Amino acid sequence: MTGENAGSLEFVDRRTVGQILLGFGVAAVVLYLLVDFVGTAEVQARLTGSEWGWLAVGCLSTALCLIAWGKAWQIVLSVAGINERFSRLVVTYFAATFANYVTPLGQAGGEPFIAYVLSRDTDASYQDSLASVVTADLLNLFPFVTFAGVGFAALLYQAQLPAAIEPLAGGLVVLSVGVPVVAAVGWRFRAPLKRGLLGLAAPVARRTRLLTLDGLRERLHETEAAFQRIARDRRALVKALSFSYVGWVFFALPLYAAAMAVGESIPLLLVFFIVPASTLAGLVPSPGGSGAVEATLGLLVYTLTPIDPVGATAIAILYRVASYVFALVVGGGAALYVIKRN
Repeated sequence: MTGENAGSLEFVDRRTVGQILLGFGVAAVVLYLLVDFVGTAEVQARLTGSEWGWLAVGCLSTALCLIAWGKAWQIVLSVAGINERFSRLVVTYFAATFANYVTPLGQAGGEPFIAYVLSRDTDASYQDSLASVVTADLLNLFPFVTFAGVGFAALLYQAQLPAAIEPLAGGLVVLSVGVPVVAAVGWRFRAPLKRGLLGLAAPVARRTRLLTLDGLRERLHETEAAFQRIARDRRALVKALSFSYVGWVFFALPLYAAAMAVGESIPLLLVFFIVPASTLAGLVPSPGGSGAVEATLGLLVYTLTPIDPVGATAIAILYRVASYVFALVVGGGAALYVIKRN
């Protein structure tokens, strides 16, 4: 192990792990307060009386979701000239998902970290890895907008949009429209943005040997070239987009399975609104939005359906077990395997 890698691991041990543990601790307190407010004994009774077969269905759906998104990842990487066996790459994707899910603020922009994991585990450069990861995430916005829009339209048609969730609905619209617009504007004016970034980095480069303007300029040029290579193959991007849609379907279905597990039912159109809306809570600075996502899910289910608060809380917890905890367990195993094979 080189001194550089050792220093990196030491940083992870002392700071990142501490932040992760603190984030999980805060999330546990929030979840405890939520369950205590609703009724601990009642929620526990609903959970223990659940049909665990439906929870298994939810876990399987999460696995299929990650596999589909991993396939979309492989297609985008192949456009960038990085050809990896899917059996190998899907393990890397699970490991990267684990890293993203345990890192505070990972849900609010974990692409650089995921690109680092990918570049270390494949022959891809960091610039190609980052371009492919960002492209895959942008492709995932299309099904996000589609499913959220269909569910939102269904709610408006049925006049079932309570005032309590109007801010969430507004945030969903802003996010689904704003991110593609920002990405498009940023790409259109990439030259001025590059000059601005180099200008901001100049004072830092004058004070340290760790950063040089020539090196940063070269990295930005390589990243731009990687995006251009990916953008030229539109057929491959459409194919990747189809897998993104499939992944989003399997990403949302665990909520339906969680409701069935406690003897309740949530219409699929509503599922496809609630799940994207709850992802806004994933922007909070806790691992995977833990605590905030459960509270938001419980509120949305209670507000938009006839399900009582106890049932809504149980559904939110079971959904997170199937979609988040399961992904952590499987992704953690994949991360250990990736470390071992490297």
